Amino acid sequence: MKTMQKGFTLIELVVVIVILGILAATALPKFVDLSTEASTSAAAGIAGGISSAAALNYAARKANSAKGVAYRSATPCEDDAINTIMQTPLPTSGYTFAPATAGSSCATGDGTTVTCTVTPTTGTAATATVICVP
Repeated sequence: MKTMQKGFTLIELVVVIVILGILAATALPKFVDLSTEASTSAAAGIAGGISSAAALNYAARKANSAKGVAYRSATPCEDDAINTIMQTPLPTSGYTFAPATAGSSCATGDGTTVTCTVTPTTGTAATATVICVP
């Protein structure tokens, strides 16, 4: 009686390994530089959070002056000033916050908007709009 052996031959295993190597070599470059895109997306998310917080704060302050926070800073784009309207503090490293236009401040009046730039250490900057409230 002849017994049948089960399993893969050496050639079949080598072919599978070569195919996996080719797939890995073509897919790897697509995933290598995702950190820059992630930083850009995170900066856009932070800018969106700042804009939303400023709009909510402005609306709350207009509806009832006891609810919102008076946001009339001479430096409205610094992280300390922005943290007054945010529920969660801004990240302390990896990003810089600055006005998009030099000398922008909230000193001019109610409803004035200031554009702030959120710049990650790597990636593209995003902008946030802050509404000044007396």
